[in-house]
Amino acid sequence: MDLLSNTVRPYAWGSPTALPELMGTVPDGTPQAELWMGAHPAAPSRVSRGGRPSPLDEVIAADPGAELGDATVRRFGPRLPFLLKLLAADAPLSLQVHPDAAQAAAGYARENAAGVPLDAPHRTYRDAHHKPEMIVALSPFEGLCGFRPARECAELLDALGVAGLAPYAHALRSGTEEDALREVFSAFLTSPDPALLAEVTRALGRVARGGGAWGRECAVYEDVARVHPGDPGVLAALMVRQVRLAPGEALFLGAGVPHAYLRGLGVEVMAGSDNVLRCGLTTKHVDVEELLRVVRFAAGPTGAVRPVVLDGGEEVYPAPVGDFRLSRLRPGTARAAYHLDGAGPQILVCTHGRVRLAGREGELALGPGASAYVPAGEEIEVTGDGTVFRATATAG
Repeated sequence: MDLLSNTVRPYAWGSPTALPELMGTVPDGTPQAELWMGAHPAAPSRVSRGGRPSPLDEVIAADPGAELGDATVRRFGPRLPFLLKLLAADAPLSLQVHPDAAQAAAGYARENAAGVPLDAPHRTYRDAHHKPEMIVALSPFEGLCGFRPARECAELLDALGVAGLAPYAHALRSGTEEDALREVFSAFLTSPDPALLAEVTRALGRVARGGGAWGRECAVYEDVARVHPGDPGVLAALMVRQVRLAPGEALFLGAGVPHAYLRGLGVEVMAGSDNVLRCGLTTKHVDVEELLRVVRFAAGPTGAVRPVVLDGGEEVYPAPVGDFRLSRLRPGTARAAYHLDGAGPQILVCTHGRVRLAGREGELALGPGASAYVPAGEEIEVTGDGTVFRATATAG
C-alpha cells in the first residue's frame, strides 16, 4: 500500500479554487482542472519504493503480475486499466466522443501504418484502447450528454426564431431518427456558416432573457457560445441534452456518445486511454470525417446513475464495462469499517473528512484529496469519519 503523489493538470477550463478548497491548499490563481491518480504515462502518480519516488507506471511494468494480479494482466495486459481523477470544471470542455474497442484498435493501427507520430497535434488515436468513463458529482454538476430526440431538436431550433435554421428543423422531422440526427449534426460541423452562428448566438440570449419553456436551456447554450465564439460546435451542441447531477449522482459515458462537461466538481474514472474525437468547442484538432464514423446517432435516456448498496455497505456505481469499478465508502455512517479484498489493484481517494487504511504492510491516513494505491493481493480495512472513492477493475 502506497501513498500517492499526484499531478494537477492546469487546463484552461479548470477552476482556480475548487481543488484547492477540497485539498486545503492555497490557490495560486491558475486553473486547476484535474488531479490524476494512476499510471497513465502522460502524468503517472509517484510512489515511494526503495527509498526514492518512482512513477507508478514504471513500478507496474517492473512486475505486472505482483502489482496487478495475474487475472488483471490476462484480461487487460501489463498495465493499470483505469485512471482516477478529481475534476473541477469552471468553463465548458470540448464537445467530444470516444471510440469503442474495435474502432480504437483499427484507428491506432491505421495511423501507425501512415507514420503519424504519436505526439502529432493532428493524431486522433494515441493508443489501441476504448475510453468509457464515469463521473460522480461532488458538487452540483452540469454537462451535455447524448442526443436529444430529433423532433425535440427541431422544437429548440424553432424556438430560436432564426430563419436560417428552418431547413435543419425540417430535416429533423423527416426520415428516421438516426438519419435525421446524422444529416443535421454533420451539416452543422461540415458546412459552418459564420453569419448563421452569430445570429443563433444572439437568439440564444434573447430566448434566455425571455424565459419560457426553453429559457433555462438557452441560457446554458448562450454561455457555451460566449466561451467559444464562432465555433461550429455551438450549433452541434444544441442537439445534445443538458444534464444536471446532484452530489452523489453519476453519469456514465459509453462509446460514440457526444458529451461535454460544463461546470462542477467530481470524481471521474475512465479506462486508461487517450482516445478523444472532438466535435467542437475547442482549438484542438477536429477530424470531422473520423468523428462522424464514431458518433452513434441515437437519442436515449441520460438519467443519473445512483449507487447500489452491497451487503457489506459498499456503494457501487454500476457501469457496463470491466476496465473500472467505482464505489463509495463512508465509514462511521452505515458501518464502522470496510474490509476490502485484494483481488485486483485499487486506488482510493478521500474526498471528505479523514480515513485510515490498514493493511499487512502498515497504515496510511488520508485527508481530503489524498490517495493511495493498493496492489493486488493486499487486503485492507478502511475506518474513520470520511468519504472515500474506490477504483478497481473487474478481472473476471
